[in-house]
Amino acid sequence: MVILNVVRLIFLATLTALGSCKIHDNCTVRRCSDQGPAIRFPFRLKDRQPQHCGFPGFELSCTQSQETVLENPFRVKASLNQTKPPFSVKFVINKIDYESRLLYVAKLDGCLPGLLPKLDLSASLFQIPDFNDYDFSFFKCSSKKWYMIPIPCLSNSSYQVYATQSTDSILFASLVSCTKMFEIPSVSYALIEPQIPLVLSWSAPNCGYCEAEDKFCRLRKSSSSAGIQCLENGTGPLKKIKVTGMVLGPALIVLIGIASYRIFRSKKLKKEDQLKIGQFLEDYKALKPSRYSYSDIKKITGNFSEKLGEGGYGTVYKGKLSNEVFVAVKVLNNSKGGGEDFINEVGTIGQIHHVNIVRLVGYCADGYRGVLVYEFLPNHSLEKFTSSENERNLLGLEKLHNIALGIAKGIEYLHQGCEQRILHFDIKPHNILLDQNFNPKISDFGQAKLCSKEQSAVSMTAARGTMGYIAPEVFSRNFGKVSHKSDVYSFGMLLIEMVGGRKNIKIGGQDNSAEAYFPEWIYNKLDQGEEITIQIDNEDDKITAKKLMIIGLWCIQWYPVDRPSMKAVIQMLEAEEPPSMPRNPFGSTNTINERATLGGGTFVNELKSISESESEES
Repeated sequence: MVILNVVRLIFLATLTALGSCKIHDNCTVRRCSDQGPAIRFPFRLKDRQPQHCGFPGFELSCTQSQETVLENPFRVKASLNQTKPPFSVKFVINKIDYESRLLYVAKLDGCLPGLLPKLDLSASLFQIPDFNDYDFSFFKCSSKKWYMIPIPCLSNSSYQVYATQSTDSILFASLVSCTKMFEIPSVSYALIEPQIPLVLSWSAPNCGYCEAEDKFCRLRKSSSSAGIQCLENGTGPLKKIKVTGMVLGPALIVLIGIASYRIFRSKKLKKEDQLKIGQFLEDYKALKPSRYSYSDIKKITGNFSEKLGEGGYGTVYKGKLSNEVFVAVKVLNNSKGGGEDFINEVGTIGQIHHVNIVRLVGYCADGYRGVLVYEFLPNHSLEKFTSSENERNLLGLEKLHNIALGIAKGIEYLHQGCEQRILHFDIKPHNILLDQNFNPKISDFGQAKLCSKEQSAVSMTAARGTMGYIAPEVFSRNFGKVSHKSDVYSFGMLLIEMVGGRKNIKIGGQDNSAEAYFPEWIYNKLDQGEEITIQIDNEDDKITAKKLMIIGLWCIQWYPVDRPSMKAVIQMLEAEEPPSMPRNPFGSTNTINERATLGGGTFVNELKSISESESEES
C-alpha cells in the first residue's frame, strides 16, 4: 500500500508538471473488491464506465456485497421474439483468465435450469469448454428419486423436480410417479449438476495477438460493427509521462523495479493456478463425479465415526453431504492393490448412470489416499438375504425375482449400453446393494476391465473375482476365451444361490457320507422331475423358483459358447413360464478335477493357465 501511495503521488506530480497532458479515458482496470478479479477490456463495469470501454455483451456489475456478477450471459431463442429472459440469473465470477479467455464461476444466483428451455446456448457469446453435451429430461415427481439429479429451485412442497440423461430415463421403471416437464438437447452437465465447477469461455474478441505485441486492445470506433483494434503503448500522454518518469530519477526506477517483480511473481502464480485448473478440467473430462479433498471426506464422515463394513480393499463409512443426502465412503487400503482398484472404479462407474448400478458421487485422490464416495443404500447387500433362510423367506420369491431381473439389466447395460464394454468379473451377493425399495445396484468395480464391443476376448494375466463365482475359462483356456460370458457364469451362480441359499448339500443319510455340489444336485432333481426340497408354500412361488434355477443352470454352462447373453437371460426372466432344461453342465466333469469349490477353496490344480499373449492371439 505504501508503494502504491508513492506511485500515485509521483503520477499526480507528473500530470501537474506536464499541464497539457490530460487523460480523459475512464477505461482503467477496475475491481469490485480488493480480492475480486481485475475488470478490463473486453469487459467493463456497467453504469460505471462508458460503453467504449468494453465489448458489447461483456458488461459486469458489482453487488452490494462487492461480488463481481455477469447477468444472463446466454441469448434468448430468436423464436421467442424477446430480447431478455423472463427472469434474471446472475453468475458470480471469482476469476477471469484473459490469456486463456476463461471465466470461473463461483456460484449462481437464480434458477438456471428453469431458464434453459428459453435459451439458445449455441448462439451465445459465452460457451462451456471441454465438456461433452448431453440431452436431459426434466421430471416432476411425487416421491424422491435418489438416482436422478435434484433441481431444488424448480421444486416445492407438493412435488420434486429431477433431471436425468434422456437416454437413461427410459430405463427407470419407477418413473410411474413422475410426469415429464420438458427436454433440453445438447447441454453440459455443468449447467445441470450444481456440484460441478462451472467455467465459461469466449472466442471473440481475442486480444491475445495485441498483448503478444505489447499493445493494448480497444473497441474500434470507426467501424459500424463491433470490432477491436490494437493500440501502441507509450504514445501521446503516456509517452510524456514516461519521459518525465525518467527525469524524476532513481526513485521512480526503484519503484518500477519493485512493481515489475510483483507483476512477475503474480504472473508466475497465475500460470501455476492455470496449470492446476487445466489439469483438473482435463481429469474431469473423463471423470464426471465430484472431487473432494481429504478434509472434505473427514467432514462428510464425521471424522470416520460410523463404520458400515470392512473388506479386502478397504473400509466403508457412512457419511452425509450438506444437502442431507447420505453417502457411503470407501477408504481404500494401500496394501491391497488400492491404486488399481481406485482407477478401475473411477474409470468405469464414474462414467455411467443406470438405475441398477450404484452411483459414484465423488472421489478423493489426495496424495496416497484413495477414497470413493457412493450413494448410500440402506438395505445393505444381497448377501444378508442369501446367507439366511429366514431373511430370504421374509423377502419372498417375487421380490427375489425382481432383484434378479434388475441385476441382469445392470449387467446387460455394462456389456452393451456403454461406449466401451465393461466386464465386472466379481458378480456375487456381497457386491449387489439394495436401496430402500430393494432395487438392486451393482457395486465394487475394482476387478472390472474395459474392452471394445467388437472384441471377442480379453487378455488376462491373473484370475479375477471370488472363488465359487469365477467362470472356468478365467482359469483355463481349455474351456474357451475370457469374455462377457464370464459375467454370465457369475450371475448364474448368484441366481442359484439366491433361490437355494446353499453352496453344497449333504446326502447319504444321517452319516452324511457325501456332500453334493448344490447346482449339480439341483440339475439332477429337475432333470428327473423330482420335487426340490426348498421351503416354499405358494404354488406360484414354486414355478418362480424353478424358473430362476433353470435360468441359473443355463448361465453356468461349462463352456462360454453354451451360455446365453444377458439380453437372452432378461427375456427368460420376463417370460411367464420357465425355459426348457439346458444340457447337463456337469456331465463331462465328474472324472477330472475341474470343478469349483464354492466355499472358497481351490478351483483347478492341473489346468493350463491363460497367458496374456495367448488370449490376444485367440
